[in-house]
Amino acid sequence: MSENSPHSARLHYGWVIIVTGALVLFSCLGLARYAYTMLVPAMQSGLGFSYDQMGFIGTANFSGYLVAVLLAPSLIKRFRPRAVIVAGLLLIALSMAGISHATQYERILLLYVLTGAGGGFANIPLMALVPCWFRSRMRGRAAGLIIGGNGMAIICAGLLIPVLNSRLGADGWRTAWSLLAGVTLLVSCIAGLLLRNHPAETGSEAMGEAAGLPEQPPYPPTEHRGDAWLLARLGLLYLAFGATFMIYGTFIVTTMVAEHGFSEAQAGRYWSFVGLFSVFSGVAFGALSDRIGRPRGLALVFLVQTLAYLLAGRAPGAIGLALSIVLYGSAVFAIPAIMAATVGDYLGAARAAGSFALVTVFFAAGQTLGPALAGMIGKQAGSFAPAYLTAAATTFAASLAALRLPPPKH
Repeated sequence: MSENSPHSARLHYGWVIIVTGALVLFSCLGLARYAYTMLVPAMQSGLGFSYDQMGFIGTANFSGYLVAVLLAPSLIKRFRPRAVIVAGLLLIALSMAGISHATQYERILLLYVLTGAGGGFANIPLMALVPCWFRSRMRGRAAGLIIGGNGMAIICAGLLIPVLNSRLGADGWRTAWSLLAGVTLLVSCIAGLLLRNHPAETGSEAMGEAAGLPEQPPYPPTEHRGDAWLLARLGLLYLAFGATFMIYGTFIVTTMVAEHGFSEAQAGRYWSFVGLFSVFSGVAFGALSDRIGRPRGLALVFLVQTLAYLLAGRAPGAIGLALSIVLYGSAVFAIPAIMAATVGDYLGAARAAGSFALVTVFFAAGQTLGPALAGMIGKQAGSFAPAYLTAAATTFAASLAALRLPPPKH
């Protein structure tokens, strides 16, 4: 009897994929990328780097991610997703261990390029597993649960890194990088043991609606104007998300410390709230998009992000910043969850890996440019407020564009 059968008492292996996938994202993006936000002030102080240098280090990570996105589809076809994911995690662990001992700007820049590449090699094949393991009506929820791993990592970074810095002084950030490397190494072992490339490897079927029943879209199917044009539109939306959420994610802690007089510990507690709310952002908005449709789900998330960036750009004080962080955290990982489900809905499981990698090229380009531009704006203006307001205008335009997406054809 199939594990997907309603009469089966066995736990569907899809839940193992969700939990293991959440651990993968906890490491490959949550620790390797989002913990950098908490490490920026201490690294900047200890190494004497400027705002734009820290911005370019963030951009180096995204440049590596972009290269990995371009290479991932061919590697997935040759070695299968699980092997590529494990290799990506190992690359992250080694490069973060190197950063913990580095002193020169150029060396840190190069190592963080490798960290970003490892993130791409782990994330792209993991998201490509979602359409294989989950049917349409569950894809948004499943992707959201997996992406919740990012939020858990942000919570850990927001609480742990200030403690390390206060107890270990100037070298606290180095210990933090070593610890993150060790955790990532452990997760790579777990992923190698538990991930599976396809439900057939466990003798099961995709998780969701009962086998043999046709999947019904939550909106009437219509034709759209070709897959290439559709992927370009999805890619531009993903580019807008990538550029704007990393402007905020890279510099909001620095903004609180340098522009609003927060202590590092206080800013860390605020940042940990991003992680707390982001744990639920992907699954909540992903499940909502399962019901109301992907275009409206995307538009709603972009509107929430617009409000978050407007509040940060208007310098409203502690209460306004707290509200901004709550809004940002509530929506921060919703777009990747909905986008992974959207690609599967439009193009099917067979084409999911290559198509998701293609739209992620746009995302990687956006997150590569965003922190670098924001760092230059911050250096010239002496404040990141103009960068946040620019981000708000971008996400508002993306919300309007999302509403014009066609429903997928079945």
